[in-house]
Amino acid sequence: MPELSALTDATTALLIELIRTPSFSREEGPTADLLVDFLRRHGAAPQRAGHNVWARNRHFDPAKPTILLNSHHDTVKPGASWTYDPFGAVLVGEQLIGLGSNDAGASAVSLLATFLHFQERADLAFNLICAITAEEEISGTGGIRSILPQLGRLDLGIVGEPTQMQLAVAEKGLVVLDCVAHGRSGHAARDEGENALYKAVDDISWLRSYQFPETSPLLGPVKMTVTQVQAGSQHNVVPDRCSFVVDVRTNECYSNEQVVATLRQHMQSEVTPRSTHLNSSGIAPQHPLVQRALALGRQTFGSATLSDQAVLPFATVKIGPGDSARSHTPDEYILLSELRAGIEGYINLLEGFSF
Repeated sequence: MPELSALTDATTALLIELIRTPSFSREEGPTADLLVDFLRRHGAAPQRAGHNVWARNRHFDPAKPTILLNSHHDTVKPGASWTYDPFGAVLVGEQLIGLGSNDAGASAVSLLATFLHFQERADLAFNLICAITAEEEISGTGGIRSILPQLGRLDLGIVGEPTQMQLAVAEKGLVVLDCVAHGRSGHAARDEGENALYKAVDDISWLRSYQFPETSPLLGPVKMTVTQVQAGSQHNVVPDRCSFVVDVRTNECYSNEQVVATLRQHMQSEVTPRSTHLNSSGIAPQHPLVQRALALGRQTFGSATLSDQAVLPFATVKIGPGDSARSHTPDEYILLSELRAGIEGYINLLEGFSF
């Protein structure tokens, strides 16, 4: 079993390599190469499909329950406001600055360290699969969903995302709606046509004021936000079409399909969901892992942000080093102390754990 200090040093070096290697969604091949090489050098037997990399513990026993350790190695693209090189992996005091350092490189390498810590152990009450996957930032079909059939039965998932090592026991779902209001064009100077923009405004006004009756104690209400509107071709023509986009964050009280059905009942506009598979997720408060986290002094909360939890069809929690508020921001960073605490926190969560 590797020493914790050696694991921390090795995974910090890996994180620096990952930051210095661009890995935008669907372009993660070079960082997948790094992950395969890292696991091989540390005695694991990695497997790869596309840009997804995973490994099983040495004494994997199909009769035991299996825990998935999962995080992602893709990043968003850096904005123009960065003052440091996004791929520089610059160390300023305790801050390791670079794109993907916080979201979710620190979680990914901490989970890898945890896996290596346990991989040779024959006395575990569970199996471990560590999967560092692609396309999380775009909820892409080439990410974790694409390899689930190859992973076999999974009984529990620990999803690594920046939560300050507190335990997210529920997560809001997401459905993006493309809406179109239809009218009839006419001259703006005369009482002609049927203004699609006005129809859209009526629907948008309803969306602003409507509240779904059921509110989650952890996740709060369903939240609907209009984020884009487009209508009209010139100043003197009544628009016959107005399109708008709605970002809907769902709680566990409603499936995405139920939310879409409710909106279609109340709105004049056509409502088309881009997908409905990113439902809210959660875990029972009585689950042994939740109880263990509480015993270790972790706080539980409901998360408003989306992760690969949404596509994992079994009990999951979300926990990891770093702060969600830094994600997708200029000069994103992770503290070295947070990285060490992440590795220790994951190991403490699993040491002696049983279902």
